[in-house]
Amino acid sequence: MRITNTLTGEKEAFVPASLPVRMYVCGLTPKNEPHLGHARLFVASDVMRRYLEYRGYPVNYVQNFTDIDDRIIQAGLREGIPASEAAKRYTADYFRDMNLVQKLIEQGHAYVLEGEGDRDVYFSTGSFPGYGKLSRRNREAMEAGGRLEPDERKRNPRDFALWKAAKPGEPWWDSPWGHGRPGWHIECSTMAMEMLGEQIDIHGGGADLIFPHHENEIAQSESLTGKPFARYWVHTGLLHVGEEKMAHSGNFVTIRSALQVTPAPALRLYLLSQSYRTPFTYLPEQVGAAVKRWHRWVEARQSAARFVGDAPALEREPEEFTHYREEFIAAMDDDFNTSAGMAAVDALVRRLNEITGKPVPGQERGQRELARAGLAVLDELTGILGIALDPALDRHHAIDDATRAQIETLVDARSLARQARNWQEADRIRQELDERFGVIVQDGPTGSTWELK
Repeated sequence: MRITNTLTGEKEAFVPASLPVRMYVCGLTPKNEPHLGHARLFVASDVMRRYLEYRGYPVNYVQNFTDIDDRIIQAGLREGIPASEAAKRYTADYFRDMNLVQKLIEQGHAYVLEGEGDRDVYFSTGSFPGYGKLSRRNREAMEAGGRLEPDERKRNPRDFALWKAAKPGEPWWDSPWGHGRPGWHIECSTMAMEMLGEQIDIHGGGADLIFPHHENEIAQSESLTGKPFARYWVHTGLLHVGEEKMAHSGNFVTIRSALQVTPAPALRLYLLSQSYRTPFTYLPEQVGAAVKRWHRWVEARQSAARFVGDAPALEREPEEFTHYREEFIAAMDDDFNTSAGMAAVDALVRRLNEITGKPVPGQERGQRELARAGLAVLDELTGILGIALDPALDRHHAIDDATRAQIETLVDARSLARQARNWQEADRIRQELDERFGVIVQDGPTGSTWELK
């Protein structure tokens, strides 16, 4: 396996320090409903975990929620929600944060801004020679466009807050520096070290976190321990709306609203349709294409399952289906290339349709056994991607069990009428299915299938 490491800019062989693999992903700052840009990161990270486990690597996977942050406080004020109520449930985490801050001060990597009352603590970026190695930005570039925290009292414009003095109305905890709360960056280092140790294998997040967030995580963590913080830094490309990235500060599509019109597995397929590192633009027509692609996979699986019947599994998997698996693995081994991996699934689906769509007289048993082998590989590969092929998951076309039973009964009755060459009755049932349930019936060599309009 090879993974593109943001730290080196190279695609590197994946060699974990030990097992299980320790994987940390910067998650959501819940200041608003999560949008599809968040979903892309979550889905890509989940597939990485699934594939690592498929390849035999046990994984300890940690994804955080930033539960206290300037933006959460602002959202609370905007919506009349006390941020402190939710945040205080995590008091123990902040004592751990505070301990790390104190150690950085003692080691000369942080300083307290002295003054009356509550005080701020800043990390001194000048004390860490490697500052900038992840984003590969020089000092001028960092100061010009890097979301730096404004404060004229800082020793260096690049220095960042480890501990922030509480302002009136904000949640706070007691500390040696008065009332305050941890900075955003120190929270992630604390959580990663608490759950996974001082060194982790894979650290993931959106590409917008490379600077300053992940750069700052490296600086404070490696200053504290003297060890490399993460072996592989993996960043997901941003989802755009028009010319701008999808973000709460601009245009965005919430996950909830997307799921109201798109089956969850199809939305997942859409988000995996390009390499996780590739930025791409949200286009509703591409989501629609992903829905159609998912339906093709679902229909192929349904047809194959019906065709297989009670055919036994073959003792040895046919080479052609082993080939589809090998194509999928080769793609995923190459930096989790889900786009190429799904192309292998497309080819497998086409082959299954060929087998189930053209029964050869006298060879039905062998074809059913072949289809069973292909069906097993299809379930295996879509399971790694986390894409369920269950038509019932199409919430837009969801129906209850009683209605489904009525539809199935009518479809079976129509099949019997067709077998008896009673075309008038078959047409009558087809019309009833259309008018009562909005069902379309499709007839094929292996029987009739149905779907909702």
